[in-house]
Amino acid sequence: MTDKSVSRVALFVSTITSFITPFMGSAVNVALPAIGREFRMGPVALGWIPTIFLLSGSMFLVPFGRIADITGRKRVFLWGIILFSLASALCALAQTETALIAFRFLQGIGGAMIFGTGTAILISCYPPEKRGAVLGVNVAGVYIGLSIGPFVGGLLTHYFGWRSIFLAVVPLGVVAVAAVLWKIKDEWSSREESFDAWGALLYAASLVTLMYGLSLLPHGSALVPLLLGTLLLVAFGAREMEIKEPLVDLRLFRENRSFTFSNLAALINYSATFAVSFLLSLYLQYVKGFSVRTVGIILVSQPIIQALFSPLAGRLSDRIEPRLLASMGMGITALGLCSFIFLSPDSGLLYIVANLVLLGFGFALFSSPNVNAVMSSVDKRLYGVASGTLGTMRLVGQMLSMGITLAVFSAFMKDGAVSSATYRLLVDSARVTFAIMALLCLGGVFASLSRGSIHPETGK
Repeated sequence: MTDKSVSRVALFVSTITSFITPFMGSAVNVALPAIGREFRMGPVALGWIPTIFLLSGSMFLVPFGRIADITGRKRVFLWGIILFSLASALCALAQTETALIAFRFLQGIGGAMIFGTGTAILISCYPPEKRGAVLGVNVAGVYIGLSIGPFVGGLLTHYFGWRSIFLAVVPLGVVAVAAVLWKIKDEWSSREESFDAWGALLYAASLVTLMYGLSLLPHGSALVPLLLGTLLLVAFGAREMEIKEPLVDLRLFRENRSFTFSNLAALINYSATFAVSFLLSLYLQYVKGFSVRTVGIILVSQPIIQALFSPLAGRLSDRIEPRLLASMGMGITALGLCSFIFLSPDSGLLYIVANLVLLGFGFALFSSPNVNAVMSSVDKRLYGVASGTLGTMRLVGQMLSMGITLAVFSAFMKDGAVSSATYRLLVDSARVTFAIMALLCLGGVFASLSRGSIHPETGK
């Protein structure tokens, strides 16, 4: 049994790193116009700044999870924090758009190393009956980072310039590194196993190609990369089924019902919810005319509810079947998304905040129990791969969410800029997107319910 001081440090470090990586991803988005003005970047080049971070993160999450299981999780986790912090500092110092994009790629790799191991280390430090509670705290860090990123990023950009966003996370990285070196022991590894490099290459190539195809939707040119990415993914799956020590043991998906449907539920949840703050930010600033600081205050109502209820939901999932809690959370989220279908230029602030509170509660009730279900469904030696797979579901879901949103906006608004003449089209685009997301969430309820029981002995 791990002593209490090590467990607390593991929770502290895991929560810090769970915050800074999604915070960075969401905070940078509000700074893109300022970056574009400084480097005179066109919209296509500017789009690579957030995209390259998601792409590199999704490419390396599962491979680094496997490497961590083989060589030791502390090592990968520690170097991930160092790389992420160093890349953040380099982004702040970048003098060209090419350098910034390259440093963002490195930052994504560091983020993958963190997410592929942080949850696994945390789980290894706590007994099964306490996992839900600590995962609730950990998940709260993730969602707070994702949700307050645009607000804090806007304030930092307004007062100190866009480079301050990258510099702001460096001190947190230094603290995390010091804490890891101080207390965390590297006792979780199986060095006799090998690493499937060819599988990792196929995996990365398939994700990059698929995500590139998603970025081209709804244009017909998306068909070729989507088809190629699918073929590469099939080839990856065929290889993993044949080799003795695969990058991802696909038997987990074939034979482990809970693992499969819990990850599917996570993918659907992120696909249905990630673009909510993006849509509301546009609506509140353009249609309602609020300032970026006011919009940030409005949107923060969602992460406050998530932060309050995620630990509670985690503790409940130690006693009540996670699939029931997570499914209830997904249903509440679907209800909140359905309410936003009726958004109009005249919608009141109370209506918007009430829906955000409902979404925040749904997110909290889903996330912690779902993570608990994923990690509790595998053996200890597979925690790294399980954590990496769940992180990949998050990144792929985020890309799919934005892909759906941009496809709808393209269909309604074509390539035109947002102006008073197109406000109605913007609202219509948002309403259609919310409708699609609500349908996704409803489908996710069934995926969540299909996972089976984690606590069969309780009968709950």
